[in-house]
Amino acid sequence: HKHLPLPTFVRDVNLETKREVSVRVHDRGPFVAGRSMDVSAGAAKKLRCYTKGTARVLVEAVELEG
Repeated sequence: HKHLPLPTFVRDVNLETKREVSVRVHDRGPFVAGRSMDVSAGAAKKLRCYTKGTARVLVEAVELEG
């Protein structure tokens, strides 16, 4: 992600499938134009966007307890 502090944990929600995954943002890219975040293949499979390659997602920072 281009703007979140490193590291940040986020919850990504696929707006089409409503599937969600929590991931740790740990680098700044490289980025493809028009994308706010790239995720791992495993996260993409959980979001059900691996085959399609992209999806509209809600990115929500998660505050860790402790």
